[in-house]
Amino acid sequence: MGILSRASYVIRSKVNALLNRAEDPTETLDYSYEQMRDELQQVKQGIADLTTQKKRLEIQKRRLEENVEKHNEQAREAVRQDREDLARQALEKKQAKMNQIEELETQIADLQDTQDDLVEKKNELQGRIEEFRTKKETMKARYEAAEASSRVSEAMTGVGDEMADVSRAIERAEERTDEMEARSEAMDELVDTGAFDEAMSDKDSIDRELESGRSDREVETELETLKAELGEGTGEPEPTEESAASDAEAEPETETDVDEEEVEAELEQLREDGESDSEESA
Repeated sequence: MGILSRASYVIRSKVNALLNRAEDPTETLDYSYEQMRDELQQVKQGIADLTTQKKRLEIQKRRLEENVEKHNEQAREAVRQDREDLARQALEKKQAKMNQIEELETQIADLQDTQDDLVEKKNELQGRIEEFRTKKETMKARYEAAEASSRVSEAMTGVGDEMADVSRAIERAEERTDEMEARSEAMDELVDTGAFDEAMSDKDSIDRELESGRSDREVETELETLKAELGEGTGEPEPTEESAASDAEAEPETETDVDEEEVEAELEQLREDGESDSEESA
């Protein structure tokens, strides 16, 4: 197979595939039905023309028959007047008209046979057209029902082109939503951990730890102050034997608490001195 032949074959195959995809069976059936009706109309027109021609021949035949009768009268009159020559001429013309009438009768008979044949074919064609119309409507109804069923099935299964686009849009929306939710959760986590505060502050981790310790100590100191104020402002009841014994047992613990406070104060003083030294050196 040569290059041109292969190219022609490929082009025809591509065109045929395009036509198959573009073809609508319902439109094709309607077009075929219209074509058949056009053919039937042409047959009817042919029958009408043939009948017209036959009628013309019949009219011409009647005129010849009238001429034949006229020539008969002429021949009789010529015989009555002893004019055989005129009678002979009249009979000759009569014979010529008779021959023409025979030819016309033959033509009329042929036209009649043709007309009968065309009428029979027209009736047959008309019957086929009616049968085709019934089948066409049935096929169109079946095709439309199958097409509707296919569309419903594609919509339910999501395999159609439009539903596939919708499915892809939903998937993209879900992916985008998941991404935004993850981003929002990440931002919340960074805010809770103070990562943004750390990023915007020039303090290091040691400074933040020391600052947190100072805040805790300030809270503890204020709490102790409140406790002391509340203790001084309320009257103390007279001690009983049981309370005296319990107070005697509790005194060493109080002294221990005081010693711990003193130690904490000294440690705090050392820390503050160390911080001031580090700031001066810096």
